[in-house]
Order: sequence, then structure tokens, then C-alpha cells
Amino acid sequence: MQATSLRIESQSGAVASTIVDLDRRRGRGAVSNASGRYESLARYVEDDGWNSIEELPPFKTEVTDEKARTIITRNDSPDISFDRSINPYRGCEHGCVYCFARPTHANMGLSPGLDFETKLFAKPGAAALLEKELGAKGYSPRTIAMGTNTDPYQPIERQRRITRGILEVLERCGHPVGIVTKSGLVSRDIDILGRMAARGLAKVAISVTTLDSRLSRSLEPRAATPQLRLKTIRQLSEAGIPVTVMVAPVIPHINDAEIERILDAAHAAGAREAGYVMLRLPLEISDLFREWLAEHRPDALNHVFSLVQSTRGGKDYDSRWGLRMTGTGPLAWTIGRRFEIAAGRLGLNARKLKLRTDLFTRPIQVGEQLALF
Repeated sequence: MQATSLRIESQSGAVASTIVDLDRRRGRGAVSNASGRYESLARYVEDDGWNSIEELPPFKTEVTDEKARTIITRNDSPDISFDRSINPYRGCEHGCVYCFARPTHANMGLSPGLDFETKLFAKPGAAALLEKELGAKGYSPRTIAMGTNTDPYQPIERQRRITRGILEVLERCGHPVGIVTKSGLVSRDIDILGRMAARGLAKVAISVTTLDSRLSRSLEPRAATPQLRLKTIRQLSEAGIPVTVMVAPVIPHINDAEIERILDAAHAAGAREAGYVMLRLPLEISDLFREWLAEHRPDALNHVFSLVQSTRGGKDYDSRWGLRMTGTGPLAWTIGRRFEIAAGRLGLNARKLKLRTDLFTRPIQVGEQLALF
């Protein structure tokens, strides 16, 4: 197959990049690999008439170790429930085309498209860094969130085990953690999470975008199937670990009709809290999602974006705090009320669990150990 040029006008009038040949990106979410927004040159693959495009290799997952200087990231955003987080990895092999973290790859001179899901960065020193930061004098414990940018249980965690190392440190220190994932791999760490949960130190949110396996495979090609996510909710719940279901993102005309069914299924599996997030299309994600619709749902492209823009004040995205997660307008209001009614009917969110911070024990640093002798 040869690469084909697909011109899709974005809201800004920019033209999307040349679509990458299907055989080169099979099993991936994005369909293009446009240069990052900070690059001075835009690169496109074009056939030179000698069928040279057919010689290009498929996109393979590459992992680069990153020597991070710090591991706890702080934020002061008023519309999210945590002020600190840990991301063991940059980029995410799950390949969710809608992922709001994709634009961060442009900060590294890479594409938010296929580069984001194939050129990954791991932080092997995360556990040691965490122990050092928790041991700093004056550190005050509050829940650390994991999975806020990229999934801590994406496929490379199976071999790297960086997330597990972080949990081992948090357990030793009696430090609370909240995890968001769409991977069944989190069940591997039920031993640690179960002990922490018994002390009021851990909870897990499982993101369920759709119950339709075919839709899930095209939207989030290397994430766990919907059935496995429900099974994971059950496994965690049966182990005594509090579970939240996240209906995220809600995409008008694509998965919004499933809100009630997802909540029903997750509640039956053991989830006792729930949340939702409207589709967010900041920066490059707007064009990436247009390309995905053009390939997988061309009949719905214009309609979906018309609905999305109706929830964002006529734009593809509105980044204002307090509005970016839920949107505005009649459609956004209706989705919010449907979610609240369904969650209320099931008793979800009847009790919001607050993790404990009073069990924290600051780890002793090397210099302090020497001072004891």
C-alpha cells in the first residue's frame, strides 16, 4: 500500500499531515505523525515515484531511559482534586487517539501523533527519587495521583515494574495514593494495593470508554478490552480495594449513549464511585481526532465536531478551569444530568472516600542513618 494524502481542514485552517500507510501503523491509534508545534520544519512523507514509501519500516515501540531529577510533579489547578502526581513514563503505548497528554510530546521535539505511542520514555530511578523526596524535611503528605498524564500500567510496565517500585516505597512510608488506569495489569499489584487499602491508603479508578470492543479497539488499540476492565474492577473490589469507574471521555454521537450501561456494568462489578470527563481536544489532538473520524467514521465527522463545538462555545476546545472537564451548553448539561441520575440510581458516590495521611512515616535519609552511630 502507498501512503495517501488526506486533507482535513482544522478549525484554524491548517491542513492535517499526510496519513501514514496503514501497514506501517497497524495496531496504533493515531493515523499521522505531524511534526511537533515547536519545530521549525514540518516533515511529510511523499512518494518519489520509485515506490520508496513501501520500503519504510512499521512503527515499533522504542523505550528510552530518562534520568529524571525529580519525580513528584506539583500543580495548583483549582478544578482537580490533587496537588501532586507521579508519572513513571512519558508517552503511552495504549495509543488512545483522544489522549489529552499527546501534546506534551511536542515539548521533546516529537510528534503528538504516532511518536507519542511509539517513542516512550521510562524513569527507572523513580522509586529512589521518590524515597528521597518523601524524606525531605518539611514534606507534608497528601494523596499522590498516578495515571494523570500517561497510564502507569501501560504494556512496558510489565517488564519495567517502575510503578510497582513506586508503590513499594509508598507502602513502606504509609503514604496515600490514587491510581487511574485502563489496564488490567493493575491487578498484578493487588498484594500491595490490598494492604494499603486496608489501612485507608489506596484507591483505584478504572477508565471505561465504551463497552463496544470494536469501538474500543479503534479508539484505544493497545488498552485492555472493556470486558477485561470490568473483570479488573471486580478483582480489585473483591480484594477490598475501593474502585471508581471513569466514563471518560464522553464523545458526542460516539459513546455518549453508553453512559448508563457503563455505570450499570461497573457497579455490578464492584465500583462504588464514578466520574466522567467530556472529550477534550487541546492543540494537536483536534486534528488527530479529525483524522481518526475521517478514517473510522467519515459519515459522522462533521456531525461529531458540530456537537463537540456546541459544548465548547463554538470552538474545538475551551481550556478554562471549571469548564474544561464538563463543557457548557444544552448538550453538556444534558450529559451531566444523565450521569448524575444514573449514578444516583445506583448509589454511586453516596460516600466519597478520603485517604488517610496520618500514617505517613518519613523515610530516613543516608546522612541521618550515619548520624545514629
